[in-house]
Amino acid sequence: MHLPCDGMDIKLKVGQRIKDLRKKLELSQEALANKANVDRTYMTDVENGRRNISVEVLERIIIGLGVSYSEFFNSKEFKK
Repeated sequence: MHLPCDGMDIKLKVGQRIKDLRKKLELSQEALANKANVDRTYMTDVENGRRNISVEVLERIIIGLGVSYSEFFNSKEFKK
């Protein structure tokens, strides 16, 4: 099955959404990394779309951001 592509890699979309929410909350990468129990350099790679993160890590990041799953995915990055 081939899915339509809008030109932006899902890793970049997820990373951009994390970065946007983190900045809105005025959290440093290190503070969010600590909340999500991941290394700060890993968080940098996630935000820059260089990591293919697991759903478990994504869940920890979403919880660390204090948002719901629907709020996380309800953004321009995930709309066609």
